[in-house]
Amino acid sequence: MQLKHQLLAAVVLAYLLMPACEREPAVVPGPNSTINNGTNPSNPTDSTDTTVNTMPCDPDSVYFEQQLLPILVSNCAMSGCHSTESHRDGVVLVDYQSVRTTSGIRLNDPTDSELYEVLSDSDPEDRMPPAPRDPLSSSEKAMILAWIQQGAQNLHCDQACDTVSVSFSLHIAPLVQTQCAGCHQGSNPSGGVLLNNYATIREQALSGQLVGTAAHLPGFQPMPPAGAGISDCEVRQLELWVEAGAPEN
Repeated sequence: MQLKHQLLAAVVLAYLLMPACEREPAVVPGPNSTINNGTNPSNPTDSTDTTVNTMPCDPDSVYFEQQLLPILVSNCAMSGCHSTESHRDGVVLVDYQSVRTTSGIRLNDPTDSELYEVLSDSDPEDRMPPAPRDPLSSSEKAMILAWIQQGAQNLHCDQACDTVSVSFSLHIAPLVQTQCAGCHQGSNPSGGVLLNNYATIREQALSGQLVGTAAHLPGFQPMPPAGAGISDCEVRQLELWVEAGAPEN
């Protein structure tokens, strides 16, 4: 009987000394992490921001600050229209929060969203941007509709930065079209500066204006004037292209 008790005590002691069950380690978000909890990390009371940290970029997703906001800022957020100061018809299109709350987004009926309707209106008198400014391209309007259909989220991703084979056709022209062309087109371009083709873009590039305004260098007016602005990667691509002589490649 004594041996039996000794064996039982040994078993109990071994059980107590066993390590606790291993669990997946808790992941603590870092300072740059975002969690899709329906709130804006910079404003916990804001329930409209649906920031999601998604890396790498998904070609089927629309990334608001990287893809869509520059189009709105360049074409709509200038002085007299939908800038913070002008806020025409109460609509401000300079950042995610203002677009979500003032542009009539309807997630349950995306094509009936005011933002999409005014950009797609066939009447030059009613559409935005108004005539004589050029309307948004079909691909730009399709992107805005897709963004609403996907929940009008503020998605983020990390894009690879190509600084090896920078070209006008693949990097510079799309950048200028997205970030600058809305203000610098037509018969009355902003500041009298046209950026509507290779020749006009090259002229501004070789004069130093293009890099100076994009990089916010001293003595230059920062452009674009609102929104997320041009990324460090895009500024470096501009610099490399200009350093190479601004070729039409």
